[in-house]
Amino acid sequence: MHILVIGASRGIGKAVTLAALEAGHSVRAMSRTADTMDPAQGLEPFAGDATRAADLEKALQGVDAVVMALGIRETVAMLWKKVTLFSDATAALVPLMERDGPSRLICITGIGAGDSAQSLSSVERVGHKIVFSQPYRDKTKQEQIIKESALRWTLVRPTVLTNNKASGKYRVLTDPKDWRMGMISRADVADYVLKALRDDETIGTAAVLAR
Repeated sequence: MHILVIGASRGIGKAVTLAALEAGHSVRAMSRTADTMDPAQGLEPFAGDATRAADLEKALQGVDAVVMALGIRETVAMLWKKVTLFSDATAALVPLMERDGPSRLICITGIGAGDSAQSLSSVERVGHKIVFSQPYRDKTKQEQIIKESALRWTLVRPTVLTNNKASGKYRVLTDPKDWRMGMISRADVADYVLKALRDDETIGTAAVLAR
């Protein structure tokens, strides 16, 4: 496949990019700092702003699927500063994909976004609200934009992320009654994303991932 990874230079986006290249896919890696990425066979760095329709329109040309893996750097300012990156980028991306394709979108958000917030314990909910209320309010908005679209979408909601190597031993929790907090490596999230790209049974699902 020819995959566009948005947010490809760090975090889960980088893990997805590396795993996709290793699996033999070609990757257009979109990031503001894409020009700093190490060269690799099958990799096409694409420097751009994920909130700008003009940049996204160019990035979408000729790809088979999109993986949206945007992230923000965690700072104290998250406690009060409004976050709009996730919803702004999604609002710019979705109409372009609906108009010209591709139709396949996998978006990585996190546990606590949308209806998965109900799976948090009372203690977890308080901590999440204090520290992550701004970004996760925007991730919830992002998920809603995607759910209301005509795209063939999959939402991926990792639990607490680690930098451990891929284990292949993680749970894909699609039933709300099974949702729970946990931990998972970015490499295992990338493993699931690549599997989901090949599995139409994941379309329209919003799985929580945990070890």
